[in-house]
Amino acid sequence: MSERTDVAGTHDGPHGYISNKDDYLKRLRRIEGQARGLQGMVDDEKYCIDILTQVSAMTSALQSVALGLLNDHLSHCVVDAAAAGGAEADLKIKEASDAIARLVRS
Repeated sequence: MSERTDVAGTHDGPHGYISNKDDYLKRLRRIEGQARGLQGMVDDEKYCIDILTQVSAMTSALQSVALGLLNDHLSHCVVDAAAAGGAEADLKIKEASDAIARLVRS
């Protein structure tokens, strides 16, 4: 099966994160547990600063996942597209640039 990228930026074929998929899933499940813990803290009316500390930890964990995914995307999808050249390369570079801009704003 050949890889392709359409105008919307979807990508058929193996994704750059696939070799780390299990690690990402473990980290995301841990983050999911953190979110449930935060809900419990609010429900139990815990001290605001304690809740904010946990929000900060969860935010850092999500940022770590995002940076890992971005690195995998750059080293796989963008590098492959750049090697192929043309419109696909331009699209992948724009996608990566837009993703970086979203991460910086968040």
